[in-house]
Amino acid sequence: MITLREFKAQDAPFIISTLNDKQVTRFLSSKIPFPYTQADADWWINQGSKNGMVKAIVVNGQFAGCIGITPGEFEYSHSGEIGYWLNKAYWGQGIITRAIELICNEAFASSHLNRVFGAVFAGNTGSMKALTKNGFEQEAVLKQAIYKSGDFYNNHIFSKLK
Repeated sequence: MITLREFKAQDAPFIISTLNDKQVTRFLSSKIPFPYTQADADWWINQGSKNGMVKAIVVNGQFAGCIGITPGEFEYSHSGEIGYWLNKAYWGQGIITRAIELICNEAFASSHLNRVFGAVFAGNTGSMKALTKNGFEQEAVLKQAIYKSGDFYNNHIFSKLK
């Protein structure tokens, strides 16, 4: 069973181990510190996860990852960007697909958001599949728009309307 909940202090060791796995962070923003420390996890649990609609992903009672939608500002205030990460032990089980469904349903029902979009690194086919299974459509490919760890990546933009 997959559920979403607020972060708890006891999630810290799982957050730290997950975000210190380079396979997990390969396609994540470089704003996530590496190495990821206890202080980083404490900040995330107590402050960072309070911005926007951010939830812990729980699978059969066990912490598995994170998903969130960050609302835009000003003229983009009715659009939000989705982002997520999952511990490698849970990959390939449809968990992110279900978490995307849950958070989008919540966002569209309980907020003023009309559009949710995701920006996906070229090569992250699992993320692209999870979004399209949830009714997201690819809108654009921004060529070499992402630069991380010395490499350029195309940025695939997917969106879903309310």
